[in-house]
Amino acid sequence: MIPQKILSNKLIRKLFLTFLCIIIAMGGVFVFATLHLSQKFHNEASQKLHANIANHLVEEKFKNAAPFLENGEVNKILFNDIMHDMMAVNRAIEVYLLNSSGEILHSVVLDHSNTTKPLTKVNLTPINEFINNNKNYILGDDPKNINNKKIFSAAHFQKNGIEGYIYIVLSGGAFEKINKSLFSSYFTTLVTTISLITMFFSILIGWLSIYYITKNLRTIIFHVNRFSEGYFCSRIKNAENSNLSGLAVTFNKMADTISKNIEEMKSADIIRRELIANISHDLKTPLTIMYGYIETLQIKQNTINSQNSQKYIKIIENSVTYLKKLVFQLSEYSKLEAKQVIPKILPFLIADLIIGLKDRYHLLLLEKEIEFNIQIENEKQLVLGDPTLIERVLLNIMDNAIKFNPQKGKIHLSVYKENDHVKIKINDSGPGINEDEKEFIFDRFNQSKSDYKNDGMGLGLAIVKKIIELHNTEIIVKRGLNNGAIFEFSLPSYINVTNVITKKEPTIF
Repeated sequence: MIPQKILSNKLIRKLFLTFLCIIIAMGGVFVFATLHLSQKFHNEASQKLHANIANHLVEEKFKNAAPFLENGEVNKILFNDIMHDMMAVNRAIEVYLLNSSGEILHSVVLDHSNTTKPLTKVNLTPINEFINNNKNYILGDDPKNINNKKIFSAAHFQKNGIEGYIYIVLSGGAFEKINKSLFSSYFTTLVTTISLITMFFSILIGWLSIYYITKNLRTIIFHVNRFSEGYFCSRIKNAENSNLSGLAVTFNKMADTISKNIEEMKSADIIRRELIANISHDLKTPLTIMYGYIETLQIKQNTINSQNSQKYIKIIENSVTYLKKLVFQLSEYSKLEAKQVIPKILPFLIADLIIGLKDRYHLLLLEKEIEFNIQIENEKQLVLGDPTLIERVLLNIMDNAIKFNPQKGKIHLSVYKENDHVKIKINDSGPGINEDEKEFIFDRFNQSKSDYKNDGMGLGLAIVKKIIELHNTEIIVKRGLNNGAIFEFSLPSYINVTNVITKKEPTIF
């Protein structure tokens, strides 16, 4: 049993790092979003909590005292009292006295260390918006730093003909100091905690995800490895239902094709060896005969009489004829096997080919006293096919019929229409075909095992089968009622054709 292969470490690392980066990125976004939203929540809560502090200051402190003295100067004593009261409530609060145009007239600030670019005037737009509707979260100017925005409380006052604003920054410099100190510590703790949790869950989730996602891929790799190591029957079960169905089905199809090709190659190699052996045997016999008689003629050229000399020459001539026919058939079959022959399909009169057979085989039929009967249902019947190739089929079948027929035998050839095809049937009175030979009768170099002498090469019927296959039909062989063999095949009928001129074009082998 081959151990199941796992994915390469490189792929696992890539997948794991991908998950890790995604989770770390999500963790970072979570940390910053949490801090930002927490800060916003704190500011908004503080602003809502202290929203009325400015109004309270105006109502309580300005009730019995004015923010300005009679000479127009700011009442600093009053504001010092305000400072002490505010410090008791919240040391981070900064109080500013503004005139009606937003200019800072006086301030009560505990911490001046963070002042960078102090303002002399505050934007009144957010102040008026806050006064008109203090339910919204609003940020105003930080008088101590032009670049900052702070939460605030504000109230409008009018005293002794003078009006202005009390502007209270709720998160002043003292608050910022404490906030930065706590933020640094809190942020470090939060990041460390999130990082540890992220790493743990990254490893856990990453491993489980990789295992789950790559389950089908590992199955495919397992079968690929088995197939590559020679287990050509290895296939992926339920490939259509796999998460990687396209890849799984493609592998199964590829494996089927490769297995089929391997079997065909093995079969072709066996056939090639058999072909070489058969050709060697078929060539050896006539060559041996030719060599023997030629050598005899050379040795006995002064003593052999004319009659024997002619006899030997005739034997040599027959052997040459046999060799010529063998070479022609081998060439013919090899080109059919290599699909180098393209049939020229055209309508022709099948009766012309059939009737021509009687004249062609007249002497052979006369020599064996064979009765040859032809029965054609319709002599004007047109069929579709390559007339030269079909003629070759008829000649090869007739050769066999005459060769295996006994003296004074019979051959019956009939042509008749059956549905939309025309059937050609050739029946002889020879020994017929044994049942166990029917399956192999059309194989090359296959010869009948009957008691009749057979000097053929076993290529004739193989050529017939190849030609019939080129016409997308089939040839059937069966035993006749009175023994003998019946060969039959059909060609498509060509109907509703007028003024057709049948001309056979030679097919080059």
